[in-house]
Amino acid sequence: EVDANAHALGKLNKLILAPGFLTGTFAPNAGRMSFGAKSPLTGTIKESNVGGFIGHKLARAGAEAIIVEDVAQDGKLYTMVVTKDGIKLEECPELKGLNIYDATAKLQEKYGLKVGIAAIGTAGENKMASACIGATDQEGEPTRQAGRGGLGAVMGSKGLKAIVVDDAGAANIAFANEEAFRAGAKKLAKALTSHAVTGQGLPTYGTNVLVNILNEAGGLPTRNFSEGRFENANDTGGETMYETIKARGANPTHACSPGCIIRCSQTYKNKEGEMVTGGLEYETCWGFGANIGANNLDDIAYMNRLCDDYGVDTIEMAVTLGVAMEAGIAKFGDSKAAIELIHEMGKATPLGRILGAGAAVTGKVYGVTRVPTVKGQGIPAYDPRAVKGVGVTYATTTMGADHTAGYVVATNILGVSGKTDPLAAEGQVDLSRNFQIATSFIDTTGLCLFVAFAILDIPEGMEGIVEMC
Repeated sequence: EVDANAHALGKLNKLILAPGFLTGTFAPNAGRMSFGAKSPLTGTIKESNVGGFIGHKLARAGAEAIIVEDVAQDGKLYTMVVTKDGIKLEECPELKGLNIYDATAKLQEKYGLKVGIAAIGTAGENKMASACIGATDQEGEPTRQAGRGGLGAVMGSKGLKAIVVDDAGAANIAFANEEAFRAGAKKLAKALTSHAVTGQGLPTYGTNVLVNILNEAGGLPTRNFSEGRFENANDTGGETMYETIKARGANPTHACSPGCIIRCSQTYKNKEGEMVTGGLEYETCWGFGANIGANNLDDIAYMNRLCDDYGVDTIEMAVTLGVAMEAGIAKFGDSKAAIELIHEMGKATPLGRILGAGAAVTGKVYGVTRVPTVKGQGIPAYDPRAVKGVGVTYATTTMGADHTAGYVVATNILGVSGKTDPLAAEGQVDLSRNFQIATSFIDTTGLCLFVAFAILDIPEGMEGIVEMC
C-alpha cells in the first residue's frame, strides 16, 4: 500500500499495528504484536515486535490490524483509544514533551491501570530515526519496546503520542475446536518447558546468558566492532546479572506478557534497592558493555532505563555510542560519558540530534570509517565475521541488520536444530533463508520468537502450533 519512494516520515507512509493470529488466546507465549512501516532508519520495510499487554488486549478487543495513515495537522498530538466498540482519537496536549514513563503514568490516571499502553517519548516526538515505541508490561510499567527501525519516529510523524487499549467487556476469542486447540497448546508448553534453552537457560539467566557464549565464540563485538572478545565480558553477563538481581531482592525471572512460560525477563534494582528497569536484554548489556568497552552493570541498567524513557532503541543507541567513541567524542570504557551522551539525545541538542539519527549518520558526520551498519541500521550483538549465518540474514532481509529476521545464531552458535560451523560459508544461505521463513511464520502467529529454540529440536512443539492455528 505504500509507494516505495514515499518518505518514511511523510503522509504516504503507513503505520500498521497487528496482533498475531494466536495473540489474545491462552496459547503459551502468544502475547506478541507487530508494528510495521517504512523505516526512517533504513528506507526499507521494517517490522518491530513487542511483548507486554497491548497485543493481547488489542486482539481481545477484536482488532486484527489497525492502519494509521497521513500525518498530523498543525502539530496536534493524539491518543488513540481502542475498545471493543471501536477506535477514537483524543487530543492530548498535556502529554507533549513527556517521556514514556511520565506519559504512561498520566494515561493510567485517566484510563485506569488495566489498559494496555504503547507510547513514544521525546525521541519519537522529535522524529529521531532511532526512536522506538514503549509498551506496558503486566505490571503496567513501560518496559517492553518495539525497538528497531525508528518506528517511534513514524508514530511521531502521525501525531500519535500513545495507543491505549481497553478490552473491558470483550468476549473471549472463539475457537473452531477448543479441545483441539488445548491439545496443541499442551504440546507446545511441554516442548518449551523440556528444552534446555527455553526451560532452563533463558528462565534462569535471561537472554543475557549469551554474553559469555558469544564472547567464547569470538562473536561479541567489542569497542565498536574492532575486536570479537571482551576481557570483562563476565562482569556484564547473565550469570553475574542473575546473582546481582538476587542479592538485591529483585526478580530474576519475569514474564513480559500474558501466557509466557519461558519468563526470560527480569527486574533490576540499584545498590540502594531502588527499582531501575525491567527487561534487561542481552543486546542492551552487550551494547552498553562490550561494544563501548564498559563493564558497569549498574550503568548499563540505568542506560536501559534512559533509553526506555526517552524512547530510543538501545541497540541503535549503543552502536551509535561506539561510533561516537571511535570519533573521540568520549573514551571507550567511560560509561558515565555514555550516559551524558544519551541525555544529549534526550534533550535534542545539536549533538543529541546527530546521535538520535543513528550510527550511520553519526559516522558520516564525524568521518568515521568503521561504522557497523547494514542498510543504515546498527549491527546487533552478533559479529557477522564470526557468525556468518547471521551475516547472510543482515545482508538479505529487507530490514537490514536485524538478528530477529532470521536467527541463524541458534544453529551457528547454540547447536539448536543441528550445528554448523559459524566460520564456514557452506550451508549458511539455505540456513538463513529457512530461518527467515520460519520467523515470518512465528511472528504471524503472535508467538514469541523464542519458541523457535524448542520447536526446531522437538517436532511435537511445532505440531502443537499447527494444531492451534
